[in-house]
Amino acid sequence: MELEVTPPELPQDVLMDIFALLEIPDLVRAASVCPSWCSANTSLQKLGQYKRPQTPCLLYTSETDGESDARLYSLVEKRSYKLTLPEPPIRGRYLIGSSNGWLVTVDDRSEMHLLNPITWEQIVLPSVITLDPVAPIFDETGALCKYNFTSHEWCPPFTADLDELRWCLHDRAFVFYDTSVKHYIVVLIHYPRGQLSFAWLGDDKWTLLPPHRNFHDCLYKDGLLYAVAQQGEIFAFDVRGPMVTEKLIAPCGDLLQVWRIDEDVDSAPYDIHVGKVDIFKVDTALAKLVKINSLDDLVLVLGYNQSLCLSAEEYPGLKANHVYFTDDHGFNIFGHKDNRRDIGVFDLANNTRGELVSPQLWSNWPPPIWITPAITELCPTTVPPHTTTVSSSQFCNQACLRAAYIFFCIVCAYVIGWGYIV
Repeated sequence: MELEVTPPELPQDVLMDIFALLEIPDLVRAASVCPSWCSANTSLQKLGQYKRPQTPCLLYTSETDGESDARLYSLVEKRSYKLTLPEPPIRGRYLIGSSNGWLVTVDDRSEMHLLNPITWEQIVLPSVITLDPVAPIFDETGALCKYNFTSHEWCPPFTADLDELRWCLHDRAFVFYDTSVKHYIVVLIHYPRGQLSFAWLGDDKWTLLPPHRNFHDCLYKDGLLYAVAQQGEIFAFDVRGPMVTEKLIAPCGDLLQVWRIDEDVDSAPYDIHVGKVDIFKVDTALAKLVKINSLDDLVLVLGYNQSLCLSAEEYPGLKANHVYFTDDHGFNIFGHKDNRRDIGVFDLANNTRGELVSPQLWSNWPPPIWITPAITELCPTTVPPHTTTVSSSQFCNQACLRAAYIFFCIVCAYVIGWGYIV
């Protein structure tokens, strides 16, 4: 005889206190147990009381799944969860960023969306035709049929098909929350030559930042957008007022430079993988690098996601002094979709790399990406009632250091990307 198991009847406030301690995969399972547990989960989210730090997961697709299915690999549980995502199909999208639980995707018309794979919330971003190097081409019926794209100042625009533009325009994107004005901002690094544009959530167009070139990575802290350029210059932009102001800065706190040394693999053209990771402390005053042999308790999570520097003590599912990486070499990813993706864990103590999981679970397209699960709803917010314009004032000396950087601020650690040495 089968016995029906009834979950214990606990007061909703007690359930909410318990649920607030769970990782999101456990929270989702708990909410499916019975109506009262589901209600407690819903209240927890609506009241904004679920603030548990989440361990990053790997989002990927599998050859055996449908066009709209994705998988979420938990580093804590070492298992995968299947997710069915809203249209357009995830297998047909480009993934160009992951921040605060949100994917930034590009569809087959080269338009961008924010997508939360946990809550299914999806938000359309301003059209690519509002970006500075893009102009629309309409057919005789008035329907958008192609784009004109200016790839360089000295070259005439070329015509791109709707799905072709995303290959030559988008680089990577970020989603940040400004606590002082309670608004979300999306930042896009795009071509030509690594330009930087932004849009507050709810804007109907993108705003181009001053015409510096070859930006590689960004972070947002204390109301300032920090961006690192190819030669090591670090720019800070205040984008909150009616006029964008800009500084060229030497940051406070420790500054690290991370080098990814790639090795060729003979299995396919342009198939490379991480052979070594070197980390240096940057002395901006003397413009020199000092090699660091250990990150001690810290962990790096790097790829097309917003780069992360976490404490292994706070995230016991991660290994201290290790780098968790995914393939983010844009030319190899978008130009060679069938190549095997380079994903793994690098042990800085003995300079060895290991597989994240074996055998490989993921398909090669779209490329797997780290994501920190979140259940916070991100409804479009009203932007300040002014038109954003841009001005420029520079000061301090250029660092003139290549590649990208990691900020260690007084309380929290912030990561800005990593560079390539092949």
